[in-house]
Amino acid sequence: MEPAADSSTTKEEQRSLGRLSAPISPLLSLDESSSELTKSMSVIPNPSRLERPFDLRSLPSFSHASSQSSFPSACSTSFRTRTSSPKSRASAVVSPSLPPLPESRIILGLGGTGLDFLVTVAAYPKPDEKIRSTSSKVQGGGNAGNALTCAARLGLNPRLISKVANDAQGKGILDELEGDGVDTNYVVVAEEGNSPFTYVIVDSQTKTRTCIHTPGYPPMVPSELSQTSLFSALKGARLAYFDGRLHETALVVAQEAARRKIPILIDAERKREGLDDLLSLADYAVCSAKFPQQWTEAPSIPSALVSMLLRLPNIKFVIVTLGEGGCIMLERSINVEGSDLEEMDVDNLLELLKQEIDGNNAIPTCISSKTVMRLSADRIGTLSGRLLVGTAEKIPSSELIDTTGAGDAFVGAILYAICADMPPEKMLTFAAQVAAAGCRGLGARTSLPWRTDPLLAPFLS
Repeated sequence: MEPAADSSTTKEEQRSLGRLSAPISPLLSLDESSSELTKSMSVIPNPSRLERPFDLRSLPSFSHASSQSSFPSACSTSFRTRTSSPKSRASAVVSPSLPPLPESRIILGLGGTGLDFLVTVAAYPKPDEKIRSTSSKVQGGGNAGNALTCAARLGLNPRLISKVANDAQGKGILDELEGDGVDTNYVVVAEEGNSPFTYVIVDSQTKTRTCIHTPGYPPMVPSELSQTSLFSALKGARLAYFDGRLHETALVVAQEAARRKIPILIDAERKREGLDDLLSLADYAVCSAKFPQQWTEAPSIPSALVSMLLRLPNIKFVIVTLGEGGCIMLERSINVEGSDLEEMDVDNLLELLKQEIDGNNAIPTCISSKTVMRLSADRIGTLSGRLLVGTAEKIPSSELIDTTGAGDAFVGAILYAICADMPPEKMLTFAAQVAAAGCRGLGARTSLPWRTDPLLAPFLS
């Protein structure tokens, strides 16, 4: 692949995506009031001629037919620009019962954003079987896009570094993010190629979802983010967050964030190229259920968490999310050493904490080791810290719609909790409640709560 065009050119960086034109494309009409998937022919007009802004949510669906049949070897890029700064609707209404918003609310996120084509089915199809959907939705997606949308609704001011293409999907992706208060000024727009998209099949019977992802093209490279844009994106940031994608650019941004002593959170979903370098700079990590053991080859999750903290001396805590099983956090204790500390095997401690969980409690709760301990893992090592176990909300089957993006919602809530200086016990229950809310609608963002949601009040106060 040839180098991308220099994105530092003033005219290119200031070009508004609102003037992009889109070709005529056949659209698939996904009617949510019907299980029928019907085809229709539609025209996507030039957005610059629209009387109102082009909005993904105003369309039933998109076709990806507008993507080029052959990808170019080079592309020119631009940055998303806007005449006014985004304003989060989360801060529009202030309830007297809510605590004040965090003093430092700017966060920077770098990673994937895209478009999700979601359908629900009665049961996942067998090979060569034809079935009908029971509902459908087209919505923005991507780990970073979802997490920052969640953070914006909770009251933070997120900035996003990512990449989309100069196509109708890319325009809609950014418009939706801006509508939720995410600053897209630092998103690179490729003049050719395609924006990322994912097909999501939600099984109503098993409450599971299957994702088929198509990455954007061309991929983002560090040269597309000028030093001026990098410094501007990091200015005033309380926290920097990376979902593990776009690893070459992510490392450049993370190194500059670390140089400025901006705390870094890594979403470690699975082993990816360049993730080890990002983790070495991290202050916090949120992991999927399988990642800690895959990365450390430890025999259990608790011992894997000990191994991670020993290998990554900068990390203050690691959280592993377990879906309906809740989450586990291992928090490092700084400057607390001594022979008088009680020592316990971390696996045994986890079992003791689980015994304290009230199985009849439907709302998220947190159980923690009472004091700092010396936590040991056989053949791995020992460190001083605390182990915490968080439970998930028990969502009634009739209310559980789709788990797509639940992990992203959890991360978005953790970003808010760090900015708000929440103690770990409060942080885990708050994030669990936010993630549960996101499971009550089709798609990752449909039911993400706003800060003023009454269901969040007990976890924020």
